[in-house]
Amino acid sequence: MKKVTIIIVAGGSASGKTTVAQTIANEIFMNKPVTHLSMDSYYKDFSDLTFEEKQLVNFDHPSSLDIELLCQHLDDLKEFKAIETPVYDFKTHSQSGETIKVEPSNVVILDGILALHIEEIRKRGDIKIFIRTDDDIRFIRRLMRDVNERGRKLEDITNQYLNTVRPMYKFFVEPSIDHADLIIPYYEGNNIAIDLVAAKISSLLKK
Repeated sequence: MKKVTIIIVAGGSASGKTTVAQTIANEIFMNKPVTHLSMDSYYKDFSDLTFEEKQLVNFDHPSSLDIELLCQHLDDLKEFKAIETPVYDFKTHSQSGETIKVEPSNVVILDGILALHIEEIRKRGDIKIFIRTDDDIRFIRRLMRDVNERGRKLEDITNQYLNTVRPMYKFFVEPSIDHADLIIPYYEGNNIAIDLVAAKISSLLKK
């Protein structure tokens, strides 16, 4: 059985955790056995709700996630088995019904805002990282992303941020920093932080 190392990258919404994870998995180790998973793929299917009802769902609360499926997939990857990752449609707030096959690899990078808060996920991580980014920067990034990539309205984005995103960050996400092995202050161009994580992964791959 090959050794599989699971690296967890947590942080607030739009903190840069996905960028860090993707950069490491797809650029620095493009030709090496590294897999990237996002917890955003594991939202529960809310297709039975109207669009107005979906907008009231607290997507920053652990109850919005299919934790059981994610943990099963992490266990499968740990045993070097391929998985079928669900594809979530952020424009409709529901699962698309499609999946993407993910092959096992020596290193799995999982990113998610609640990745260090949820014990079942946290205990499966070998290296735990928290991305710390100023609140105003995160809000601006989230605003631009949701408008440009997900077709959201400014009023809806602002209301969601004030009603769920910000309070859930304070209640769930920010305290989970205590579980991190490494805390990274992230901002555009902070390649040193990514290089440090990449160097650690390189040492794991050489063993």
